[in-house]
Amino acid sequence: MDILFNPTVYWCVAGIMACLAIIVFFALQHITAGYGMMYNRRWGISLDNRAGWIIMEAPVFVAMAFLWALSPRRAEAAPAVMASLFMFHYFQRSFVFPFLIRGKSRMPLAIMTMGVLFNLVNAYMLGGWIFYVSPPGYYTADWLVSPLFILGTVVFMTGMAVNWHSDSIVRRLRKPGDTRHYIPRGGMFRYVTSANYLGEFVEWVGFAILTWSVAGAVFALWTFANLAPRAASIHRRYISEFGDEYSRLNRRYIIPFIY
Repeated sequence: MDILFNPTVYWCVAGIMACLAIIVFFALQHITAGYGMMYNRRWGISLDNRAGWIIMEAPVFVAMAFLWALSPRRAEAAPAVMASLFMFHYFQRSFVFPFLIRGKSRMPLAIMTMGVLFNLVNAYMLGGWIFYVSPPGYYTADWLVSPLFILGTVVFMTGMAVNWHSDSIVRRLRKPGDTRHYIPRGGMFRYVTSANYLGEFVEWVGFAILTWSVAGAVFALWTFANLAPRAASIHRRYISEFGDEYSRLNRRYIIPFIY
């Protein structure tokens, strides 16, 4: 682990990831990832959407558990709570969310593979910081009652609630066998096209606050860089399908009243 989490190597990876997030944000203005309602056969070989989500998300859950188990700090309260919050999110995304998906959508193998790589790098950054790179004694038990941790946890859980609620609204739009698209309404969909993405972004902003770390900030940046352009693509798709009915709702893409 000493070589893997050598500070020079670690901070190089974090710096590269921050730069890549900016590049990806602008690249995705012109490229639409072909999964979900944007599925496109031109992305090549695909697999069942449920299997794709499990394979894409489960490795990060396992990786964080692995980093936690091998760390000399594994019994420390604050790192353990932080890792538990991270793994709670990915347990739901890996082993609950896929089985709630309705329909027979497909996920391109290329998208799934890129997702696995992205998730593993983020496990390296966040797990590495929490359990290996942060200065010894940085996360004492008192951190769990600090204003940063309390605020960050409230933001994190609020984002998770928005994400789950928004996903449930989308799932209820169709009856079994229906393949049409409908306008999601209610919850944070009153303000944005992709309320589920808003919730996920808020989650990771909260995690950045509760860990007060560069790694957390880079992950939040990546979340926005990946999801904001997709939210814009979905917004345009709704306008093309529903016209003025959707335009009159005056929703933003992902951040209420702003973007």
